[in-house]
Amino acid sequence: MRKLLIVLFIGLTMKVSQAQSDTLRVMSFNILHGATVKNDFNLDTIAGVINSYSPDLVALQEVDFKTNRAKNYDLPTELGYRTQMASLFARAMYYDGGEYGEGVLSKYSFISTENIALPHLPNSEPRAAAVVRVKTKNGNIIQFVGTHLDHQKDEKDRMMQANALVKQLGESKYPTLLLGDLNATPESETINIITKAFTKSTISEAQQGTYPSTGPHKKIDYILYNQPKHWKMLEYKVLCENYASDHCIVMATLVFTP
Repeated sequence: MRKLLIVLFIGLTMKVSQAQSDTLRVMSFNILHGATVKNDFNLDTIAGVINSYSPDLVALQEVDFKTNRAKNYDLPTELGYRTQMASLFARAMYYDGGEYGEGVLSKYSFISTENIALPHLPNSEPRAAAVVRVKTKNGNIIQFVGTHLDHQKDEKDRMMQANALVKQLGESKYPTLLLGDLNATPESETINIITKAFTKSTISEAQQGTYPSTGPHKKIDYILYNQPKHWKMLEYKVLCENYASDHCIVMATLVFTP
């Protein structure tokens, strides 16, 4: 019996020692379908901004796939090539001869992906959530979600979409990061719904306005996470690249400990 207990103790000790923390830098970037605020369609500038901060994972909003206004480019693939990151597109709707939705860029290869179609009223734009899972070098499986909620003044669509995200992802066994342009201010019912399952950072930088990129006074872009006991926020930045987009970028460095 004593030998059995020793073996079990050694096995548990080895399992604990194998669990390693990961430090991740993540970014949410509304890319304005590549147009820039000057409407000169400059993917090199957008990629250059991403490269300058060297994130591990990026959630992209307002992403076009082979639309006429985007010159028939596949924007996630183009940005993936320019940043040397894996890319994913998640369609929210067909638009302008192509498709429109969410994108993800990752320094890690994807081990699974999913496109969650979010609910909306009949006359509202469809919205989606791009879900990827990656396995880090330390062996942790991280779920990363990028989304863009409805933009209208009436909150009905956003609340429906927030409830859908909580229902689909709120009880996930995977450590999950939820990023995006939620088009909702911190005191809104939309954010109240989402924070039933996901945590907002309380550090001061995370309370700053993110829109518009010139003189931001509204916080509508977020980095949220589940399983708060396993995450530690080291740094949070609001980056206002005035030419690249009408939104500020939000970026955070977090430590995940299994």
